[in-house]
Parts: sequence; C-alpha cells; structure tokens
Amino acid sequence: MKLLILGCGGQVGWELQRSLAPLGSVIALDYDSTDYCGDFSKPDAVAQTVRSLRPDVIVNSAAHTAVDKAESEADFARLLNAITPGAVAQVAKEIGALFVHYSTDYVFDGSGDTPRDETATTAPLSVYGQTKLEGEQLVQQAACRHLIFRTSWVYSARGGNFAKTMLKLASERDQLKIINDQIGAPTGADLLADVTAHAIRQSLADEKLCGLYHCVAGGETSWYDYASFVFEQARKAGRELKVSQVSPIPTSDYPTPALRPLNSRLDTTKLQQAFSLTLPHWQKGVARMLKEML
Repeated sequence: MKLLILGCGGQVGWELQRSLAPLGSVIALDYDSTDYCGDFSKPDAVAQTVRSLRPDVIVNSAAHTAVDKAESEADFARLLNAITPGAVAQVAKEIGALFVHYSTDYVFDGSGDTPRDETATTAPLSVYGQTKLEGEQLVQQAACRHLIFRTSWVYSARGGNFAKTMLKLASERDQLKIINDQIGAPTGADLLADVTAHAIRQSLADEKLCGLYHCVAGGETSWYDYASFVFEQARKAGRELKVSQVSPIPTSDYPTPALRPLNSRLDTTKLQQAFSLTLPHWQKGVARMLKEML
C-alpha cells in the first residue's frame, strides 16, 4: 500500500510519518519539497502530484493555522484550508484513494458549556474557522472516501507549543495572567497520528466507517489550568521558575484579531464507538510531552 502525507513538516505531519510507516510505503511531502509539489498555495500542482503518485491513501496535515494572521490574509487562508484540500479530494475520487483531512473546533461558535458532537450546528467566528469549515465541505462534496477529524489545542514536543511558551515566560517573569474562560482538551499530535493510523486500517476494510469524527484527548481544562499543570510538573522535575503569581483572566481582557470560541469541548463518542478506542485524559499526554522537554 502506498500512503502520501501532505504537510509532513508540521506537528501532526511529523508524527504521521511514524504512525503510518507500518501500513505501507510512505511518501511525505511539505511546501518546500523538491521532487514533487506539496505547496498548498498551488492547488493545481498539488493535484497533479497526487495524480502522478496515485497513492492508496492521502493524509492531509497541511493547513494555514495562524489564527490571527488569517484575519488579514483571508484569501491565502482559504487557499490552504479549503481550495487545495478540495482539489486533492477531487483527485482522490478520481483515483479511488482514501482521503484523510483534519479540521477544528473553530467551526463552532463556542457558545454553551456542553461538548458538541458531529451533528451540531456550525457557526465559525473567525476566518480560520470559516476556511476550515469550507475545507470540510469541499472534501465531502468531492464524494471521495474520506475521514475528517475535528480536533483542538494540538501540541507536540517538536516545534512551538503552549507549554513551551508558558515555561519560557515563567522563567522570565514574576507574574503571569492567563485566560481561564476558554475550555477545551489539549490533544497530542502523537495521539492524533496514532488514531489516524488505526482508523485508516479499519476504514479500508469497512468503507461504512468513513466520515466525520471528533478526535480530542479525554477530559477538559482552561488555558489557566493547563498552564498551572505545566508549572506543577516542571517544578516536580526540578525546573526553577521565576513566576510567583499566576492570575486567571477572561478572554475579554486579552483581545486578539480573531475571536476564539469559549467552549471548545468536542464529544468523541462516535469515534470511540466506531473504532473501539479509548482516548486518554489530556494530562497523560501533556505529562509525557513534558518529560521529553524538561
């Protein structure tokens, strides 16, 4: 079996190269690849790459994820998050490939305080959320075999992440103010990649499993409590932190160009039942990442 990873340089793309390796021959491309075009700003060229390679499975982890920047470059965000994924999905239909795509809790407006399932009404607040939702819709309209995973608060030990930023600030400052009214589940790129490999294997055997799923770690937290957990684990590991006061603040005290949903809770019942999975609590994944970092 031949598997093509697009966006292999990102956090999820990096982990996918590990998790998909046992399934077959993996070709991993990024925006700067030279042998084949993986640049999502060039939808026709990426589509031609897929036609040339004719993989059995295409996994797209490429995206415009700079949420605030997307507000000022909406056309570019739409190209990366919607137009090119849609073009790749059309080729997937042509060649009979399974197409795997990632989306986000930002397709919702973040109202209420209960987890949303896959049938909940979408109402994105930002350009990022709007373009990711359009990407979902274009993949579905292409009518290829597909898996779409909505996730949230993705992190990995590789590259930048919230925990690293917090540890850096905590080593430099006496006081920190951190948002406490946005609620979600920090989800490891390694968990996403492992679930993806498992779902691909089962979906190839049973096409009825294809479709849209929510995939996040278990439990829920705020950015404030997430940071507090990171500081606690760091100190247990012997890391000296300068910060002595960490204060919770509402989102309204920290305005950004893009609006963020306050409720990022996603219901993963469908995913767990369909693929016989148990999603670990978010603290387990974060603690493991911190052991790698500290």
